[in-house]
Amino acid sequence: MKKKILLIEDDQIFSTVYRKKLLQDGFEVEIAPDGETGLELVHRFRPDAVLLDLMLPKLPGVDFIKRIRSEREFQQLPVVVFTNSYLTSTVQEARNAGATKCLAKADCTPGHVIATLHGVLNSDGNPNPPTGPAQDPVQTAAGSAQPEPAPGQRAVINPDDEFQDVLRKSFIDSLPSTLTGLRTLLQGLIKAENEAGRLQQIQQLYHRIRALTNNASIVGLFQITQMTDALEALLKELHDKPKNIHASTLRTVASAIDFLGVLFEQQGAAPDKQFYEANVLVVDDEATSRRAIDYALEKARLKSVCVEDPVQALQLLCKKKFDLIFLDVDMPSMNGYELCSKLRTLPSCKKTPVVFVTGLNDFESRANSSMSGGNDFIAKPFLFIELAVRALVYVWRGRLESAKNAPDILNAAQNVRTLPAPG
Repeated sequence: MKKKILLIEDDQIFSTVYRKKLLQDGFEVEIAPDGETGLELVHRFRPDAVLLDLMLPKLPGVDFIKRIRSEREFQQLPVVVFTNSYLTSTVQEARNAGATKCLAKADCTPGHVIATLHGVLNSDGNPNPPTGPAQDPVQTAAGSAQPEPAPGQRAVINPDDEFQDVLRKSFIDSLPSTLTGLRTLLQGLIKAENEAGRLQQIQQLYHRIRALTNNASIVGLFQITQMTDALEALLKELHDKPKNIHASTLRTVASAIDFLGVLFEQQGAAPDKQFYEANVLVVDDEATSRRAIDYALEKARLKSVCVEDPVQALQLLCKKKFDLIFLDVDMPSMNGYELCSKLRTLPSCKKTPVVFVTGLNDFESRANSSMSGGNDFIAKPFLFIELAVRALVYVWRGRLESAKNAPDILNAAQNVRTLPAPG
């Protein structure tokens, strides 16, 4: 007898693709576009497992889980959650409410998800125990039930799957119009004259970016999914907490959309696994600030080295190259402006992005940051997700530029080797 899967997802394209994949894998499938419809179908369809998005209209995913777990007959029903990997508090609520597995959309192809469903629908009816770090309940592709690409490697799409090939081509062909739509909404957000207008534009941007994350994950475009996953979380934060809509966060949204245009131009080029090997230097004499920045970078899967002494930081920069540097301004022995001016004299740091993160937010401070060689400025207190988005943009843009220049460097090296020896 076929196992029955209830898919609760409000993105029509996403749910259509998953329905086709599940049917191909031998499941019987029903789709609910919102939480309330999903609750009705649980009682009528009697699924063997539920595949649930957390961000749903009418009845949010966490509330859906609480409702079915309150009924004895559904207390053991496997519920596989997939959602934005940055919304850890919401995912933790889902886990506490009784979710069986929590998967990150940006990391999971349909193959990952179907493998997880097979895992929870084992012979004895008991769901697999949760895996992954205790501090982050979202399970990524690396923790799925079958061998899959490592983080930083794009999932390989079966060339025999004609449907998948058509979907991928259609997605890539739509990228120019998608970018135009995003830029139009961004202009509307910047020009909005009141909070209501800004919230309306942010909500539209959020839904557009969320759909983009879903579709890019289906066709295996790793770079786009990772960028939009972070931007989606930032837009949700701004919509839920309008007080955080200000010049700094709007600049971050704008820079992310601008960088998406760069990624779109790649048209699905194979991602570089070195994105996950990028190193970021954090220089701040306040332990709390260092921990906050380190946490934000960890969410973006960027490795960081944190230093409290500017002199020690300069010595480190003389020995090691970093992809991005975050600097505080007020520090003992050497302030951030002085450190930035000095590091710009180092050959390895001439083009390294430098972002000041400081409580100083006046015009003079911003001018000094620029004159000393800084690229950007984030005022404290900052949103974790804002800093994560800003870091991803700088690191990935730098890596793409390095990759673009690599053939020229290689050719130059080869030309040098072919020159006749002196004398």
